[in-house]
Amino acid sequence: MPINTHTKILATVGPSTASREMLEKLVQSGVDAFRFNFSHGTHEEHAERYKIVRELSQKYNRFLTVIADLQGPKLRVGTFKKDKVLLEKGQKFVLDMKNEDGDEKRVTLPHPEIFAALKTGDDLLLNDGNIRLKVLHVGENTAETEVVVGGYLSAHKGVNLPNVKLPISAITSKDEDDLKFALDLGVDWVCLSFVQSVEDVRTARRLIGDRAWIISKLEKPSAIEELENVVKESDGIMVARGDLGVECPVQTVPGLQKNIVKVCRKHARPVIVATQMLESMIYNPTPTRAEVSDVATAVYDGADAVMLSAETAAGSYPAEAVEMMHKIITQVESEASYISHVQWDKDLSEHDDIADAITYAASEMPEILPNVAAVMTYTASGFTTLSMARERPNLPIIAVTMTEKTACRLGLVWGVKPFVCETVFNDFSKLEQTARNIAQMSHIGQKGDYLVITAGYPIGHKGMTNLLHTVQL
Repeated sequence: MPINTHTKILATVGPSTASREMLEKLVQSGVDAFRFNFSHGTHEEHAERYKIVRELSQKYNRFLTVIADLQGPKLRVGTFKKDKVLLEKGQKFVLDMKNEDGDEKRVTLPHPEIFAALKTGDDLLLNDGNIRLKVLHVGENTAETEVVVGGYLSAHKGVNLPNVKLPISAITSKDEDDLKFALDLGVDWVCLSFVQSVEDVRTARRLIGDRAWIISKLEKPSAIEELENVVKESDGIMVARGDLGVECPVQTVPGLQKNIVKVCRKHARPVIVATQMLESMIYNPTPTRAEVSDVATAVYDGADAVMLSAETAAGSYPAEAVEMMHKIITQVESEASYISHVQWDKDLSEHDDIADAITYAASEMPEILPNVAAVMTYTASGFTTLSMARERPNLPIIAVTMTEKTACRLGLVWGVKPFVCETVFNDFSKLEQTARNIAQMSHIGQKGDYLVITAGYPIGHKGMTNLLHTVQL
C-alpha cells in the first residue's frame, strides 16, 4: 500500500469502480476518501458501495472518508424533434415553457424561475458553455435570444446563467430525499452543489445539523462574491472547476483557485480541488503533461485533497489514474521547496486567539526543539486538528479522537492520520502513554524523539485548544 502523503486523494465511485475488487484496488493505490455522486445511481447501489468502503476501512485499519455529493438544481433544456439541431451565429432562438419538442427556432426551458430572473442583455450558456445566447426580450414564460456563439444542441443539455442569481434553493426535493438517505447511511461529509450564497449553506445546516460536515461546492460567481462568509459557514470547500469555468471566464479559474485555497487556509477549512485533473485518463493509460502540472500546482498551493471524477467513476483506467495522482503528489511533496510553498501565506496577524497561538507555536517547535517526530492533536470535535493542519507543519499530524465519526471526517484533511481512543479523554494521566503507544503503532519516531501535543483542557472539551505539551519517546 502506498505511503501516506500529506495531500489526500478523493475518488468518485461509479460503474467503473462499483465492485469490491475495484474499490479495494483504489484503496491499495492510495485513495483516502470516496465521493458518492447522487446525480447518478440508485440508493440501493450507493448503499452497497458504502458497505464495501466501510468493510475496507476495517480490513486496512484506515478511516476512509465517505462524501455524499447532492445533485442540486440542474437546469436543462427540453427535447428536440431531431437528435440535435444546429444553432448558427446571429440567428434568433426562443426559450419557452411550451410542452413541445424543440427545433432550430425554439426549445422548452422548464424552469419558470429562470424567466423570473432574466433581463434583457443577460447571457445564457448551453451545453457546458459551448453555446452562448444573448437575451433580447423576456416575457412571462418566454425569452427571445440571439445566438452569439453557435453549435449543435441536443436534448437535456445544461443551462448556465453567469452573474444571474436565481430565486431557488441549493437543495431540491430530490436532494432532500437523497440527503435523508445519505445521513441515515452514515456519510461523513455532504457536498452542496450550485451554492449561490451563504444562506444556502445555512439552509443545509438546519437540515443536516451535526450528522455530517458540509462541503460547499464553489461553482457560481455569486458564491465567490460572498467567499469569506461561505467559507466560514461551511466545514469544507470544493473548487468545482467544471461549472466554475463555465460561469466565470475560463482564464480566471487558476487565480480563483489560488484565492479560494488561501481563504480556506485562513479559516482552517479543508479545501478540495476538483474536475478534469487527469481527464485524459478516462480513455488513456497515461495523462498529458499539462494535467500532471495541474495536479502538481494544486498540491503546491496546499490543497487538502485533489479529486478524480469520471476518471474513476466511468473511466477505463481508474486504478491507474489513482496511482498516477499518488505518484505526482509523492514527487511534489518530496521536493525540498514543497513545505515552504504551502507555508508561504502564514500571517501572524491571523493568529488572534489562544487556539491559534497554541497551534502556531506547536508548528514552530521543530525549529527550536531537535528530533520532533510528529504533532499529536487530541480532539473531540475535530477543531484542534483542523487548526493544526492549517499550519501545514513539516511533520505527520496524528489526530486522536473519541469517535469513529470524527476520525472519518478528518481522513480528508491535509497531513492527518486519525486514531480512535476513548480512555485518554477521561484521564489526563494517560495522555503521555497513549501518545507513545500510538507513535509506536504508527512507526513514528525513535527513542529520544519528541512528540508535540495540542489539546483542549479539560480533555475532550469541544471547540477549545489551550494545551501545548511535549512527550519524549
